[in-house]
Amino acid sequence: MSPHRPIGFGLDHLPRLVRGEGSYLFDAEGRQYLDGSGGPAAFCIGHANREVNAAIAAQLERVACAYRYLFTTDAVEELTALILGKFGPGFGHVVYCGSGSEAVESALKVALQFWHARGLRDKHHFIARERSYHGNTLGALSMSGFAERRVPFEGSLLDVAFVSAANAYRPVGGVAPADLVPTLAAELEERILRIGPERVAGFIFEPVVGAAGGVVPAPPGYAEAVRAICDRHDVLLIADEVMCGAGRCGTWRALGHENVKADITAVAKGLAGGYIPLGATIFSNAIGAAIAAADGAVHTGHTYSGHTAACAAGLAVQRIIERDDLLKRVAVTGRSLKSALQTALERFEEVGDVRGRGYFIGIEFVRDRATKQPFPAKRAISHEIGRRAFENGLICYPCAGNAGDGMGDTIIIAPPFNATDAELAELVDKLAKSVGQVLRP
Repeated sequence: MSPHRPIGFGLDHLPRLVRGEGSYLFDAEGRQYLDGSGGPAAFCIGHANREVNAAIAAQLERVACAYRYLFTTDAVEELTALILGKFGPGFGHVVYCGSGSEAVESALKVALQFWHARGLRDKHHFIARERSYHGNTLGALSMSGFAERRVPFEGSLLDVAFVSAANAYRPVGGVAPADLVPTLAAELEERILRIGPERVAGFIFEPVVGAAGGVVPAPPGYAEAVRAICDRHDVLLIADEVMCGAGRCGTWRALGHENVKADITAVAKGLAGGYIPLGATIFSNAIGAAIAAADGAVHTGHTYSGHTAACAAGLAVQRIIERDDLLKRVAVTGRSLKSALQTALERFEEVGDVRGRGYFIGIEFVRDRATKQPFPAKRAISHEIGRRAFENGLICYPCAGNAGDGMGDTIIIAPPFNATDAELAELVDKLAKSVGQVLRP
């Protein structure tokens, strides 16, 4: 019998998973689930892909892992070339790790080492945003404006300054849409000046907020504005693309939508599609050169950094995405998927917003569509919808708290990039059915 425990997806117990096939998962009782959220927006080409499994098996037959201080391998070098090709000129450095949290942690350490290498040792403060989530290591959690996940660790977290979330649906101070980006940009600049540019190491943000906000794309012009501010005050811009990157938004870099490049970028989830844990931190040649001149190498990494079989998995996943032109499918079909969800859910006045990019879509539920008043936290609408969808054979990703004080209910939809049209239609139908069962019992 599955153990009972508190489950964030609204479940009372965990069924025993026995196998996967494409966009579907199957439990020990024979129940079938359509993976409508790619787990936590990670499983980008579905489950049990034979090509990926064969690539992993072939690598394991040769060697499972080459220790990075002694050897390089084809898998590492070919994946590195592929990733750097997505960033273009000016970027020549990748540090590998085993998770998104580690990728963000490495990003912070690279930033700190860079300023130390330049002799600017007072630049060790970071600025982040409210309603953000950057990972569960103490450093990454310190950057996260996600009170629900921070509370047990307060007192042991880094001192980080926070600025307002970039949320067009719930704008800071209720400012008008045309004033939102200038207001947010001015707030960031004011905070840098208050701390002192000579003390600020970097500003970290998610181009599209995931779990902490329920898919919240920054408003148009935001990334360009914060890039200019960071440049003006010699502050590193750090993009956390762990959840929204690696193609999830229809471009390999989530910031590709704005044609903006961060100095340091963290990626993970969709990099190896969940086949083997893998994350990466990518940074500019300017950062790499300064660190190399002062220290010889980056002082971050783990025993299994650049794990050979993990890199072979990532390489196989990324080659399938390139060969099958899946980013184009995500970009084009993502728009029709969002439209289909809007149409299917428009009869529910409790659906306040359907937003997102590509196959990264968030649905926010409210008590009143006109005022955007959220449901009370104790109502747990998102978890109830997630649980009901699961019972109906659909996996989605419930989130709560984006409206403050534990209120604000959202559902994330993030299917595999290669989900068929029929599977996407099934996703929409099952979600609409589940929402109706909760809101119109």
